This record gives sequence, structure tokens and C-alpha cells, in this order.
Amino acid sequence: MARLISPGGPAGQWLAGTCPACEKGRLFAGPVRFAERCNQCGLDFSQFNVGDGPAAFLILVVGALLVIGALVVDATFEPVWWVHLVWLPVGAALTVGGLRLAKAWLIGAEYRNAAHEGRLAK
Repeated sequence: MARLISPGGPAGQWLAGTCPACEKGRLFAGPVRFAERCNQCGLDFSQFNVGDGPAAFLILVVGALLVIGALVVDATFEPVWWVHLVWLPVGAALTVGGLRLAKAWLIGAEYRNAAHEGRLAK
């Protein structure tokens, strides 16, 4: 399959879902599930812990955008109440759609900053 986006720096890696180390291998094994390791350079992705950070961040950002959008639509057009039900699937689509991008961004940031779990110095 031809790649539509050629990675050019971190943003290109997030969009293309490529390995943060070699920029060639695949980061994901499924829609939002990480591969166990890079198929090109062998980087072990299990050493990174993105947890629920991307989902929580997306819910906050998407929620704020939806509230602003709903308020603007309500103030401008004054639609009947059920028209605002459109915000539910829009919010779900934006959150799920952005999850892959957010997870790729976070794992790339962890790799670039050599982030590790906290340790006590001895």
C-alpha cells in the first residue's frame, strides 16, 4: 500500500504512524493498538507507557470544542433541542479518530525525551 504521507519530522511521524526511532517501521498493529516492536529497527514499544493520557486529553479538548460549538449554534440559529443530539456522534468520532494521532504523538515524545518511569536515586 502506498503511503500518502511522507514523514517529515515528528508531525509526519504522528500522521503516518511510523516508528519514532527509524521513521520507517509501523508503530501500530491495529487501528489504535501498538505493535510489539518495530518491523524495521526492532525497537521494543512495550517499554513505553502511554496509558490513558491520550484518551483523557482528547476527551477534554474535544469536549471543550463541542461545548463551544453547541453554544455558538444555539445562539446563532436557536434550533429545537433534538438538533443538538448531533454533537454526540461528532464527539465520539473526533475522540476515536484522534486517538491514533494522540497515541503516536505521546509515544514519540516519550522516545525523544528518553522518558522512563520514576525511580528513586540510590
